[in-house]
Amino acid sequence: MPDLVGREARLVAVASLTARARSAPPGAARRSVVLVDGRSGTGKTTLGDALGTSLGWRVVHLDDVYPGWDGLDAAARAVVDDLLGPPSGYRRWDWARSEPADWVPLDPSAPLVVEGCGALSRGSAPLASLRVWLRADDDVRRRRALDRDGAVFAAEWERWARQEDAFIATEDPEQLADVVLRS
Repeated sequence: MPDLVGREARLVAVASLTARARSAPPGAARRSVVLVDGRSGTGKTTLGDALGTSLGWRVVHLDDVYPGWDGLDAAARAVVDDLLGPPSGYRRWDWARSEPADWVPLDPSAPLVVEGCGALSRGSAPLASLRVWLRADDDVRRRRALDRDGAVFAAEWERWARQEDAFIATEDPEQLADVVLRS
């Protein structure tokens, strides 16, 4: 797919990805799963929500799964072991209290869109039907993330970026993707 920019291009991308997701055979998780990954500020949540709406599938946001600001790797493991594994659910993280919260069960046969940094790893790739990686320029990503989350994320930007760097170096999610989009 070409580099996509702007609202019209996003609509085209969602339509194309919706068609691909509907026609893709289930992965090893034995259900249809779309994984949307990329660094912070690339538009994963926006795309994941648009795909969920277009497909009529439940969307799981890894922001609900990360166990705090140092939890990227733990959430990536939870995608494989919990979300797409036999428990079919996840432990929600209570950001206000900085502690684990309730268990959120998922129907193990229902299709899913999972979005967030850490969604696409060597362990999760074979479980999915469609794997998407999003890219954006660093200055664009930072502006989007800080516009969205303000001072809370500004204080954690470097800490989170180091985890992204390590995850990308280890897992190489872009190479695991079926589709790479520039946002």
